[in-house]
Amino acid sequence: MKKILILMIAISLFAVLPKAIATTNDYDEIAKSDKVGVTLYAKKLNGLYTDFKIDYQGSILSKPYWINTTNPTWSPEIIYEDISQDGKKVLVIILTKGIGTGVLEREVHVFQTQQRKSNKTQSLVPVEVPVDEPLAILLKNVKTELTPNKASVSIGDKKYIIDVKPLGIQPGDLFDEIYFGNLINFEIKDNQLIAKLGGQISLAGGYIGDIQITYKFKDKMYQVKSIEFIPYEE
Repeated sequence: MKKILILMIAISLFAVLPKAIATTNDYDEIAKSDKVGVTLYAKKLNGLYTDFKIDYQGSILSKPYWINTTNPTWSPEIIYEDISQDGKKVLVIILTKGIGTGVLEREVHVFQTQQRKSNKTQSLVPVEVPVDEPLAILLKNVKTELTPNKASVSIGDKKYIIDVKPLGIQPGDLFDEIYFGNLINFEIKDNQLIAKLGGQISLAGGYIGDIQITYKFKDKMYQVKSIEFIPYEE
């Protein structure tokens, strides 16, 4: 009887081991925030981390299609702030998908936490909130023109003119139009989510400035609040 009781206790202790141990032991830990209680795990494949798992205070969320460079300088950022202006903090994870000369491609994921009941217990579970794609916002709101002498960026009734001659770029090296797809960054500033898209007119040092998108939380998603162009100043 005593042996049976010991065996039952051992089985019960094994059964309540944290789910994170059972589901992330084949993964690398790549980012962690003790303050928030969040750990990111992923698998390394061809120079990238992929097949992510988020351990949020013991609850596991799988993100198999996320990717991040394995360069430790660009490890995923974990942020916990009130960016919705409603007094409630949210979990923000910023990934870096690509880096290189003239390239910085990042993406953002925002999570609200919700109470979930399971087997008569309650736990906080992260639920992802949609964020409008910054390139889509740009295409809807920004018009550009590019000539060998100048670049122009128009947003609503505002028009910015940039003299490109000082950049010393040969006409044959100019893009057909200002390109905003290589430099995509995200940050939290003054409790607001901000995307910055760098404008390039050439691969040969043709950076002219950023489209800056500030987001607001509306209709259960993050949408554009304001958009402006910030010219590059040396």
